[in-house]
Amino acid sequence: MQARVTLREALEAARRVGACAEALNEISRMADWDEFSRHRNAPYWAYWYARNVTKSRVPEIESIIAREAETACLYAVEVVRGRWPEAESIIATDPWCAYCYANLVLRGRWPEAEPVIAQAPEWAYCYALGVIGGRWPEAEPVIARNPQFAHEYARDVIRGPWPEAEVA
Repeated sequence: MQARVTLREALEAARRVGACAEALNEISRMADWDEFSRHRNAPYWAYWYARNVTKSRVPEIESIIAREAETACLYAVEVVRGRWPEAESIIATDPWCAYCYANLVLRGRWPEAEPVIAQAPEWAYCYALGVIGGRWPEAEPVIARNPQFAHEYARDVIRGPWPEAEVA
């Protein structure tokens, strides 16, 4: 990876803004950005660096951030502050991240991610309520199997009885 700053310079900048001592210690033992990029925590560390140190996009480390749905979503919401097409295929693999991205970034439906969101009762309920603003028939069978979210869906989305979800 080509970087504008060395790993040592980035580490010192992170130290100045209060990065976790344990993470700093672990990163300080790494030789370069290439070794950093192979670490299992690299996606979160790279996101944290962009959010807290540069406070802006860092194209050189975006491929690291985009390896995990959660860090990619956080980066899109908190750093990019908008759509990040290069990471959407990863974000769409996780129901919570896909819901958050649709709600906070797209501010509307995200058809490509709906099959994933629809498999998680909590996020399907939130998506129907906060993104669609009404019933979501494609997700109702999954929501109906979860008593808590079936109740909340009936109360907040349907705003009345939902016989299909009632337990005999």
